[in-house]
Amino acid sequence: RDGLISVRGSDELLSGSVLNSPNSNMSSMVVTANGNDNKKFKGDDKMDGAPSRVLHIRKLPGEVTETEVIALGLPFGKVTNILMLKGKNQAFLELATEEAAITMVNYYSAVTPHLRNQPIYIQYSNHKELKTDNTLNQRAQAVLQAVTAVQATNAPISGTTVSESAVTPAQSPVLRIIIDNMYYPVTLDVLHQIFSKFGAVLKIITFTKNNQFQALLQFGDPVNAQQAKQALDGQNIYNACCTLRIDFSKLVNLNVKYNNDKSRDYTRPDLPSGDGQPTLDPAIAAAFAKETSLLGLPVAAVPGALSPLAIPNAAAAAAAAAAGRVGMPGVSPGGNTVLLVSNLNEEMVTPQSLFTLFGVYGDVQRVKILYNKKDSALIQMADGNQSQLAMSHLNGQKMYGKIIRVTLSKHQTVQLPREGLDDQGLTKDFGNSPLHRFKKPGSKNFQNIFPPSATLHLSNIPPSVAEEDLRTLFANTGGTVKAFKFFQDHKMALLQMSTVEEAIQALIDLHNYNLGESHHLRVSFSKSTI
Repeated sequence: RDGLISVRGSDELLSGSVLNSPNSNMSSMVVTANGNDNKKFKGDDKMDGAPSRVLHIRKLPGEVTETEVIALGLPFGKVTNILMLKGKNQAFLELATEEAAITMVNYYSAVTPHLRNQPIYIQYSNHKELKTDNTLNQRAQAVLQAVTAVQATNAPISGTTVSESAVTPAQSPVLRIIIDNMYYPVTLDVLHQIFSKFGAVLKIITFTKNNQFQALLQFGDPVNAQQAKQALDGQNIYNACCTLRIDFSKLVNLNVKYNNDKSRDYTRPDLPSGDGQPTLDPAIAAAFAKETSLLGLPVAAVPGALSPLAIPNAAAAAAAAAAGRVGMPGVSPGGNTVLLVSNLNEEMVTPQSLFTLFGVYGDVQRVKILYNKKDSALIQMADGNQSQLAMSHLNGQKMYGKIIRVTLSKHQTVQLPREGLDDQGLTKDFGNSPLHRFKKPGSKNFQNIFPPSATLHLSNIPPSVAEEDLRTLFANTGGTVKAFKFFQDHKMALLQMSTVEEAIQALIDLHNYNLGESHHLRVSFSKSTI
């Protein structure tokens, strides 16, 4: 079919190809095309064997091309080598890193890969790298070069004979959208609202792949898709987070089966909601697998990338609430800003301690410990996104020795006590607190929101304070300091406690601690370890 891809007689190609085993002093294994392989592969054991960046692919359809096999690997990272065993309907595919190979095997163990409507099987190879004789394997190498060149530039490579349609993204009306730095939930409605500014949005499908929220969005006209990509690629949906990475999809039409919060066909309001049904039809799932990846490509700096797209807070709050509803039955719609926290340690808890801990995930406006149920409290955040964020990160964490439960409250606000009524200091208004972390638009704090961890990030340390002082200070909160590391300028440091619970306690006790020289210590959770 394709001059570049037809093989000159597979015996000739393969008898010279040597696969090196991990141990160089072991005899090299020669794969021959007559099926006498030193290693017999077990049945359909996809996950068999230790991870390796070389993958063994079986049950390939007879007429399948190198391009199609390479496309299986591209969404997961750079493909560095390929060896087709045409006579045996098998291939070896080598990725640049073991991580990429592991992600690929994990993904395809959940979604069975198909080529030409036939299921194929992928497992780790026993070989750690693919040593192929380039003169004999040069057709495959040429295809590989062409495909990776196209992937890197997203432009057709002139003068190669690779079938163009296989590797160049034509101007499609369908955009593929990846959201980076996703600190706030992004819903289908938010995407519809943003992209509708550029033309009629017909269909949207959202899904999570490689732990990233992604979407396919179809315009009525490829020109609109082109304009939206130019205007929005690299922009942030909310302040300093939820960055859009946009590429053209290879699909030219989306097949939406259900209208719900994961997928929608705006041209067909009659579609069922298919509750809990997977919204991907298998053909589309297979096509995703072929989408070349945006990940790892440098994204051109977009001027004004820090100005968030103009989405009013109400929409953001509604979006967060919608995202909350996905996993939480019975939550009232609307951006609920009030949280109910229960199973608190009533001997220890104070409005101030709740303000400090929940303040890591948003600007706490008011806290009320319930008068006749002191193990419960209401906490009002500045917006629905922040309450979602605090709930997802703090529900199930340990505070003062008890596992706390965090859910959305049915209250819309936290009432302050009437004038002159003493409620024993159980209700506190923090609306004007100078300690809010997220008041300033575009603040760096938006980019440093992490789940509770044993490692704390400390900043605003005065020059006179030494490691020993900080170790002693944190040990006094009742935990053990396991490790400490100053950053180069000594204004910041990482400090590791022995458990997450100890770190939570230390943050509550020492955030805003006065270290002298008008320096108040700033404490947050870190994603690093020491």
